[in-house]
Amino acid sequence: MAQFLFEADLHGLLKLDTPIPNAPPARWQRKAKESGPGPSPVGVSPMKPANRSHSSSKTPSKTPGKSGSKIQSTPTKAGGDRYIPSRSAMQMEMANFLLTKENDPAEESPTKKEQQKAWAVNLNGFDVEEAKILRLSGKLQNAPEGYQNNLKVLYSQRMTPGSSRKNSRYIPSMPDRILDAPEIRNDYYLNLIDWSSQNFLAVALDNSVYLWNHASGEIIQLLQMEHPDVYISSVSWIKEGNYLAVGTSNAEVQLWDIQHSGSRAVSTFSSLCSGARTGHIHHHDVRVAEHHVATLAGHTQEVCGLKWSLDGRYLASGGNDNLVNVWPCTQGGGGDFAPVQTFTQHQGAVKAVAWCPWQMNVLATGGGTSDRHIRIWNVCSGACLSTVDAHSQVCSILWSTNYKEFISGHGFAQNQLVLWKYPTMTKVAELQGHTARILNLTMSPDGTTVASAAADETLRLWRCFEMDPIKKKEKEKANSAKSSIIHQSIR
Repeated sequence: MAQFLFEADLHGLLKLDTPIPNAPPARWQRKAKESGPGPSPVGVSPMKPANRSHSSSKTPSKTPGKSGSKIQSTPTKAGGDRYIPSRSAMQMEMANFLLTKENDPAEESPTKKEQQKAWAVNLNGFDVEEAKILRLSGKLQNAPEGYQNNLKVLYSQRMTPGSSRKNSRYIPSMPDRILDAPEIRNDYYLNLIDWSSQNFLAVALDNSVYLWNHASGEIIQLLQMEHPDVYISSVSWIKEGNYLAVGTSNAEVQLWDIQHSGSRAVSTFSSLCSGARTGHIHHHDVRVAEHHVATLAGHTQEVCGLKWSLDGRYLASGGNDNLVNVWPCTQGGGGDFAPVQTFTQHQGAVKAVAWCPWQMNVLATGGGTSDRHIRIWNVCSGACLSTVDAHSQVCSILWSTNYKEFISGHGFAQNQLVLWKYPTMTKVAELQGHTARILNLTMSPDGTTVASAAADETLRLWRCFEMDPIKKKEKEKANSAKSSIIHQSIR
């Protein structure tokens, strides 16, 4: 009998359509009871009758542990009793990453770090840890060797080939040698030194001329004026380097041959031009008895500088009247000669004139204390290509044959030599050491050394155009190849 009662109870429990005794009331029943007596809403519970008896068990109307008159009620709108978050406004991936990162151990094994790095490289194309734009401390991160980033580079410590600059050559700031030049005349209008192609340096010291052999260091006194009041005003070698022209203060020009013993005076010179205090330029052909062939009248005051172009087509003259004249080559005969160009932009005496060795029509000129400017001219068009303020008296200019540069010598206040880059006209270096203004500059036959004569009675030799050994060998090979071609053509 007991077995049947157990089966009946079990059957009653498994039946779903019978009411559950001692069960808590449904939500709609509690809402109907709280709202007071009245008809129940239609369709609130389609499965339960409205007049179902209520159990004595009630859901607490107040939050446990809290007191007060405020009652926490459930919203009366059907379907509004749950909070459903908007997932579209949430960063679920970031939240998941942060949650999983918190659960990870503090120290990761090297294998796991390598695995994460490999994942980052495969997904992003670069390692996340090495892709930081800014760092608060530590050394800047470099990209791995051979890495190319398609994105815009914000910063890179390593220089790229396009932005890297080749280191400039080493230019010694101290002179290679210092020679004494006692009694050298402190006169801006004189030209007192010149270096021959046979490596002899001619120096005019008051009324005497000395030759210094750069190879052996031997010093030879070439001449001394008989009258003590007559001084040397200019010295200049011919291209071959075996004849020296010497100008004196008493309006004489002497020609000397240094190849013969005793350095005897000669009169077998081809042609030369000389500038006078009157502003005239005289052309001479000393191979004939009537050597004076032409006179150029283009200056109203003393002629300070004269220089032939390397191709022999033009003669540039600078004067104390602030003018620069460019004269055509005269081939004998009389008549009036006019300059092809006259430049009037200088505001001071023009002594420094120099022709560019690789552009035959480019001329550089420098003004005195009242001007202090270096100007580059195109003598064909007459245009001023560039101008730079040297901030001091320009005494001499020399073009380099090894580099696209030129050097200028200056007076007060720094008494320095300045190397300029051409055609940008930017300063390459400044060479200081003279304690008085520089009077003249001249260059060695190999184009590597510049000699400067200054009013401090010293000669200083600067190795400012030293060639790189590799480039020097290449240049020697090129010259030897040219000479061999010439010999073959002659044969």
